[in-house]
Amino acid sequence: MGKQVLVDLSHPFGRGNPLWPSNGDFHIDRVQHMPMHYRLLQTFNDFHMHNSTHADSPSHVIPESPYTHELPLENYYGEAVCLDIPKSHWQLITPEEIEAAAEKVEGGIKEGDWVLLCTGMHKRWGENDDYFAYSPGLSIEGAQWFIDHKVKGVGFDMQALDHILYTYAADHGPGPYVPRIIEEYRKEFGHDPSEDFPEWEPVHTMLLGNNVMGIENLGGDIEKVKGQRFMFCAFPLRWYMGDGTIVRAVAFIDEDKINKDVPDRVYKYGVY
Repeated sequence: MGKQVLVDLSHPFGRGNPLWPSNGDFHIDRVQHMPMHYRLLQTFNDFHMHNSTHADSPSHVIPESPYTHELPLENYYGEAVCLDIPKSHWQLITPEEIEAAAEKVEGGIKEGDWVLLCTGMHKRWGENDDYFAYSPGLSIEGAQWFIDHKVKGVGFDMQALDHILYTYAADHGPGPYVPRIIEEYRKEFGHDPSEDFPEWEPVHTMLLGNNVMGIENLGGDIEKVKGQRFMFCAFPLRWYMGDGTIVRAVAFIDEDKINKDVPDRVYKYGVY
């Protein structure tokens, strides 16, 4: 075994953070600043926890289910595999693709593992249609596969646990927040997206309702660890009655296993 190193699998957050269609912006004030106070002290006046890299809690979608502070820390820590499953424009991840990718990873997928899905979408993280309006997602059958195999959690390098057309960006819940994607889908496939995506966030409900954790918007240097097994943590803020929380997702991995052909991730926009 070589030297163990830490690999950041998180996007940054702050002012200028890419936002899901219905999310409000961060509002950050400097109540003390260097020229006057010789101190820097900032306050978050508006702070949406379902931004950037974050973990959903069951209470987010299921009445009378556990809040963030009620979930054990063990839920956010454990062995993980990172599956290489390239996806784009409205595609779905199937059980067959999960199994094929798992065969390429040391030990496959074991009960109690965290499974991190590297689709390549993290490279498009930003306020653009590729990342949000045309996001791929996990199929219902894929969600059931994870439940049946008793994984601890599933992490996604995309906008949500669910495909964008299962969310209220389309015609679900209080939506549609992005009505143009409904018409675009009709033009591309010849029928309404509700025929293919009839439910509101079924993957959220399936995973979180069966004690499978879910993390959205994985990023950072996830490309460096795809196809590998490692220790993983994504610890939450200890938010009382929280429905989810921003996390710092980190891989603990043998230095020799890192894909050294992948350059360090550099974020080109300001987040402060």
